[in-house]
Amino acid sequence: MKIDYLNWRLQKKGPILWLYLDKKNSSSNNLDKKVLAELSSIIREIAHNKSIQGLIITSDKKNGFILGADIEAISQLKTKEEIAEFIKQGQKIFDELAALKISTVALINGLCLGGGLELALACDYRIAIDDNKTRLGLPEVLLGIHPGWGGTVRLPRLLGGPSALDLILTGKTISPYVATQFGLINKCVPLRQAKRAALFYALELMKKNNSFFSLTWKKITNYHWMRNVIAPIIQRRLSLKVNPKHYPAPYAALHLWKQYGISNQAFLHEAESLSELALTPTAKHLIRVFFLKERLKKLGKKDLTRFKQVHVIGAGTMGGDIAAWCALQGFYVTLQDREAKYIAPAMTRAYELFKKQLKTSRAIQAAMDRLVPDLEGYGIRGADIIIEAIFEDLTVKQDLFRQLESQIKSDALFATNTSSIVLEDIQQALQQPERLIGLHFFNPVAKMPLVEVVQSAISIPENIEKGLAFVHQINRLPLPVKSAPGFLVNRLLMPYLMQSVLLLQTGVSATVIDKAAVDFGMPMGPLELADTVGLDICLAVAKILSQSLGSVIPEGLEKRVANKDLGRKAGRGFYCYKKGKPIKEKIPEDYKIPTDLVKRLIQPMITEAKKCLEEKVVADSDLIDAGVIFGAGFAPFRGGLMQYAKEQGDL
Repeated sequence: MKIDYLNWRLQKKGPILWLYLDKKNSSSNNLDKKVLAELSSIIREIAHNKSIQGLIITSDKKNGFILGADIEAISQLKTKEEIAEFIKQGQKIFDELAALKISTVALINGLCLGGGLELALACDYRIAIDDNKTRLGLPEVLLGIHPGWGGTVRLPRLLGGPSALDLILTGKTISPYVATQFGLINKCVPLRQAKRAALFYALELMKKNNSFFSLTWKKITNYHWMRNVIAPIIQRRLSLKVNPKHYPAPYAALHLWKQYGISNQAFLHEAESLSELALTPTAKHLIRVFFLKERLKKLGKKDLTRFKQVHVIGAGTMGGDIAAWCALQGFYVTLQDREAKYIAPAMTRAYELFKKQLKTSRAIQAAMDRLVPDLEGYGIRGADIIIEAIFEDLTVKQDLFRQLESQIKSDALFATNTSSIVLEDIQQALQQPERLIGLHFFNPVAKMPLVEVVQSAISIPENIEKGLAFVHQINRLPLPVKSAPGFLVNRLLMPYLMQSVLLLQTGVSATVIDKAAVDFGMPMGPLELADTVGLDICLAVAKILSQSLGSVIPEGLEKRVANKDLGRKAGRGFYCYKKGKPIKEKIPEDYKIPTDLVKRLIQPMITEAKKCLEEKVVADSDLIDAGVIFGAGFAPFRGGLMQYAKEQGDL
């Protein structure tokens, strides 16, 4: 066989051919036209080589199996015909792989996503290495499209309709353990047994057969009459979470399955549907968001410092959850507060997080062992990074940092999680003020992917790079911002929240205001968001920002805080709460929502964003969009605040 391929390495051991993907000039494996063309050539050679009895496909890169199609290449395709050609090329090659008369095995080491999983589905068997790096999924809906290389057909064939749609419509990724339970993976094995397991299946003389019961049940769920029963149920559930006007892709994928099932004809309709979706504004914007995310990830890769031990001071909601998240990511974490009674709730929340994320009792216990209560602060001297997360009081923070400065290692990173106090004010208390940086996490820590890395004029650039690296290492997205009142995200969020309160004072109901925001694409309305954050916290931040920026604090907010109506935690704020859920009044059917309501809500954010650009709070408008999407939940399908403003002619 020919062996001099650019992206594939072939190794024949006896009757088994090992095929390693190592995409040239790329840090990770993805599939573009050249990679696919070479794969097609290899498959055709295999089909005519009778000395080969089994094929094992795996990765030669350390960071993953295959991350899917090359998004950069897809973004360059401008017409429906170009997109359809690319999709059909992949479908044809995967069909050739599935048609091989020998046993084919995908040995999955690391991330196996999108087109990578579709390639694996075209194999007879799938073996996954059981570690924290291996994840499987079809996340195409997060890009505004759906699987196009056979995923909407082969996955329902394998798992049955409902289980397959659970993965396709959500875009979620799953662990090898869960994938094995689904039936997506044949064997989940430790690294030391991976090659042996792959060889076992590659030497199988017959194609894989499911048990009679599972095969029958999975077939039944894909029958036309069952699809007509199941699809409406799934669509009703989907409509509770996803607006089809904002995100059409999951609805298109569900329609494909309902209408065409798992027939060979379904592949053609899959390609046709995807080529139309790829040209929608939603897909273009979500692909833009993908590149914004990749940009933030790259910022954290410039510094190679490896952190091992973290010390967090302050076991409240933010500090405790930061500590838990770091422990979940494999760091040894010491958590300090004044008394044990303040740390105990944080440990309880950490345990619940670990149970949800890790599943197995051994992994949960290992994470709990990494999170150590530390009343006396013994972890300070050995920590690679110290994160302060106490309440927002400048004097108290300054006193704390004075005490810490003489105790920490000379190369330790020194950080504050302040959300509103400018870095320079805290730095004044230090003998080496340039060492301190800001690491501003967002609540809830386990769900909000962004961390603002705050630098003042005197912060050491090397420490900023270390801060970016640390955020990347704990699997969060670092956003470098200049020290300024509210930094970026809170500075943009506060005018939005304050404007909603002002609108409420003019007589527009809370329900109408929040509905307008949700219909626009926000995850929740501004008034419900304020209740969730806590009205006392909103007021405190608003006061700090008003001192510097001259913004107006609505009387309605101050009155509610004075009356102890602090939001969800008090059971009463802009809404009354029952079992933690807001009680919202119904909007009369004949009520006409003000036509300019959305503009009045969003415009203050745009105005403030322009000021942030002028003041260079962030480097450019793309970083503003990244900040509001990943830090404030701004509607991703709109591509970001500045992108929206641009399309509205406001930039």
